Amino acid sequence: MLPSNFLRLLDSQSKLYLGCQDLSTLIPSYLHRLKLCTKHQAPLNAKKLHAQIVKSGLNQCQPLPNTLLDAYGKCNLLQDAHYLFDEMPQRDHVSWASILTAYNQAKLPNKTLSIFHYMFTTDRLQPDHFVYATLLKACASLCSLRLGKQVHARFVLSPFVDDDVVKSSLVDMYAKCGLPSIARSVFDSILVKTSVSWTAMLSGYARSGLKDEAMELFLRTPVRNLYSWTALISGLVQSGYCIDGCYMFIEMRREGVDIVDPLVLSSVVGACANLAVLGLGKQIHGLVIGSGYESCLFISNALVDMYAKCSDILAARNVFNRMLHRDVVSWTSIIVGAAQHGRAKEALDLYDQMVLAEIKPNEVTFVGLIYACSHAGLVSKGRKLFKAMIEDYRISPSLQLFTCFLDLLSRSGHLNEAEDLIKTMPHKPDEPTWAALLSACKHHGNTEMGVRIADRLLSLNMHEPSTYVLLSNVYAGAGKWEQMSRVRKLMTDMEVKRKPGYSSIDLGKESQVFHAGETCHPMKDEIFGLLKELDAEMRKRGYIPDTSYVLHDMEEQEKERELFWHSERWAVAYGLLKAVPGTVIRIVKNLRICGDCHTFLKLTSSIVHKEIIVRDATRYHHFKDGRCSCNDFW
Repeated sequence: MLPSNFLRLLDSQSKLYLGCQDLSTLIPSYLHRLKLCTKHQAPLNAKKLHAQIVKSGLNQCQPLPNTLLDAYGKCNLLQDAHYLFDEMPQRDHVSWASILTAYNQAKLPNKTLSIFHYMFTTDRLQPDHFVYATLLKACASLCSLRLGKQVHARFVLSPFVDDDVVKSSLVDMYAKCGLPSIARSVFDSILVKTSVSWTAMLSGYARSGLKDEAMELFLRTPVRNLYSWTALISGLVQSGYCIDGCYMFIEMRREGVDIVDPLVLSSVVGACANLAVLGLGKQIHGLVIGSGYESCLFISNALVDMYAKCSDILAARNVFNRMLHRDVVSWTSIIVGAAQHGRAKEALDLYDQMVLAEIKPNEVTFVGLIYACSHAGLVSKGRKLFKAMIEDYRISPSLQLFTCFLDLLSRSGHLNEAEDLIKTMPHKPDEPTWAALLSACKHHGNTEMGVRIADRLLSLNMHEPSTYVLLSNVYAGAGKWEQMSRVRKLMTDMEVKRKPGYSSIDLGKESQVFHAGETCHPMKDEIFGLLKELDAEMRKRGYIPDTSYVLHDMEEQEKERELFWHSERWAVAYGLLKAVPGTVIRIVKNLRICGDCHTFLKLTSSIVHKEIIVRDATRYHHFKDGRCSCNDFW
């Protein structure tokens, strides 16, 4: 907001100047005040100045029209900027650069590129270096390599071929289009490399997953400021190097870099979400508050997502409730979080509030809602939501959404309708789609359909180990021993390719990772003893190990021993031994939890009277009092 004394100055000077004879003397004053409007983001005052300029008859005197156009664009008055641009009797390169920049700033890169050709056809102008840089920014936003190469070709043939600013834009465009090697070639051709060009190249390497190249370039960067640190950290997190991103953020803090832009904080919060490290996430949240960025929308959205993914849905809801402004990402994050944690009613209530707040849901919102209905058996509500999505919001369902809807139908016993949906949907069904239907067939005891679906799945190139276990059990239940033997052979072959299972537990300042078959942990004897005690108590309560989840061909007793060494059991036992009484035990597992361990954890929660939360590869399981939030169907 502009200072009040500046507003008074606008009025007093306007009244004084409008009474003058030589109106041209007003131009410097108007230019100065328009620049102040731009600097302070004061759209209403920019429009007021425009009216005064028109009244004084100076609206066609350059450089006032271009300065006014720039002010409108930077004050987000896009319609006013477009109208002013259209009414200009003579447009120059500055006019075009201003309007194209305005569309880029409004996140309308398609519009930037679509009006560009009028620069040739209507105004008979060739682009200059500012226009080239603006066009390349639009291409980078769209990740449009084809258009970017066309702009590059025109630039090479232009008089501005040696312009380093345009070359920096080319580096950014090629990097964002996934071609870091070409970006590097352009980068090496820049004679005077600015912080912008170094940051663009650094971001390109990091975002492309070229960690070593990014680190090497970062060490060579002449000036390491917040933006170069942000480019490296954000790129590492986006390409899956979340641990490295967190380490680099800690190093940045050690170097005392002042966080004057919150983007780096949102990246680190995202890394905490992906790693499910609640302790570090809370520390970053404290830093966000201390830095004064808690009211920043995209930071708050990241915090909601982080807490939900770190299994603390109550903290996610608290952050959401404190937000002064919420967009579709805010609502979708909390709805999906509630759904994944088995809080179907809460997810649906939030959706009703979202509609009342006049926020239009997107496809991800409906994935979360139908997922919630699926795990709560709310078939009628799910049908209404699916219909509303298509008819009211004009969203064309993706394969993932069809799979969610199919899962809702099949879980609730509508197997024939679910199979018809697969046949009629406009997408080719994949492994998760068929597996969802097959799992429901097994659950509801429809052997005939189950075998038919299993045959279809067997013809696919499957990747998920749990799908093979499901297939084997369906064939065994139907007495199809030949097919079961074939699946078992495939399971044996696949075992070599499986990712090793591990589970991690976060106990505040301490984190531990357990791998399947852990034998060298310093607390091995205590953990083993507790697991034996729990196993004995469970067997008294009727527990029988389900060895169908063991893929190896071995004796039954050996299979039971294999289950006993699954990583999630050891992580939970360690938590029971080390956690402060009354705390929730939170486990993160890299693979889907097996059915036998799921039973084990349910019984454990009943025996020790503790809440255990497990985030596996597909969902969240809240074990409490012998029950799980997934209702034993995941």
